[in-house]
Amino acid sequence: MIRLPATGKKIGSIVLNFGGPGDSGVDHLKIDKSAVSAAVRQRFDVVSFDPRGVGRSSPVRCLPPLAMDAYHAADGTPDTKAEIKQVKQWQQAFAKGCEVNSGKQLLKHVGTGEAARDMDVMRAALGEKRLTYFGWSYGTYLGTRYADLFPTRIRAMVLDGAEDPSQTGEEFGRSQAAGFQVAVVSFLRDCFKAKDCPFTKHTVAAAEKRLLALFKRADRAPLRNTYDGRQVTESLVSTAVLRAMYSKAYWPFLRQALGAAFKGDGTLLLRLADSYTGRLPNGTYSNLLEANRAIMCVDHPESACPYWPVKGTRFTRKVRAKGSPPIVVVGTTRDPATPYQLAKRLAAQLDHGVLLTNDADGHLAYQGGTSCLERQIDHYLITTRAPRPGACAAAAQT
Repeated sequence: MIRLPATGKKIGSIVLNFGGPGDSGVDHLKIDKSAVSAAVRQRFDVVSFDPRGVGRSSPVRCLPPLAMDAYHAADGTPDTKAEIKQVKQWQQAFAKGCEVNSGKQLLKHVGTGEAARDMDVMRAALGEKRLTYFGWSYGTYLGTRYADLFPTRIRAMVLDGAEDPSQTGEEFGRSQAAGFQVAVVSFLRDCFKAKDCPFTKHTVAAAEKRLLALFKRADRAPLRNTYDGRQVTESLVSTAVLRAMYSKAYWPFLRQALGAAFKGDGTLLLRLADSYTGRLPNGTYSNLLEANRAIMCVDHPESACPYWPVKGTRFTRKVRAKGSPPIVVVGTTRDPATPYQLAKRLAAQLDHGVLLTNDADGHLAYQGGTSCLERQIDHYLITTRAPRPGACAAAAQT
């Protein structure tokens, strides 16, 4: 755990989870001390943590760095029997590597249900009768699981970029695929307004066709790379584009990266992909995606985990959190990773869910307390008085 002391008159502690699963809360809060606003910092000790299997909490490890390079570069859209066989071999190798390097005893206990129980131990250790919690992305699923187990132990809870716990892993995957498609179209329309847009024909259909052609080109023969000795395969090109959809701040870089890639240079796309996979400049990896797979295979064993060495516990049901105070659910209309419809469904299924809508591009809404929506969230966290759902409807959130 990590704690930043309150800067003013303290009313308690607020626990943060930044998502993933697999993101190190300790590292994240060290790097970004402005994750919450100055107003929230003033009234709360800000606390984050590494869940089981993540970062400093007995990290899951599966493959050595060079093998991880090959794993991320492997063909994600196999077209032949040989390519299909290779995909299966990599899935088996990854699962076996996790078993050998992490052990079944750890792997079977990294699920979100156990992490939610850990959060209640943390609440008690912090001396709080009730939990004040802010979760982003996967952190909303963790928060929902806590609310399912301990609804009356919640003081205030904000879930930004919500997942729907009633979805299966496959259903969530389909929702994400649709969300990323919406985000790509939004990126393309924004690109057409920029002087450095690499698409010569400024229609969505023509640009999507050229983007698809780039994927197929990289599938036939990887793009060159002047950064290191790796080849930029179709999987890495796709990962780079997906990475850039998480925030409009990445869009100018993606325009440059695609401009170079259309000329055969995949260096900038590789840098984007590395930022998503957790590859560090020295060639090693954080354990973000290893922990991600381990946690997902316990939570959603039906989803792409055919060779996983331990059995998971499927949790797929609506969560009411009967007896909880108001829980604020935040959805961004063109969120690629946690589409807006999921936030609507979660808010509707909770007995006391309050939906706030962020009309914007990118993943997540809260960026530090500056917009109308963010000020509403801050007021709720400090006072526990829930915001009105339409309070900021007139202002476009950015």
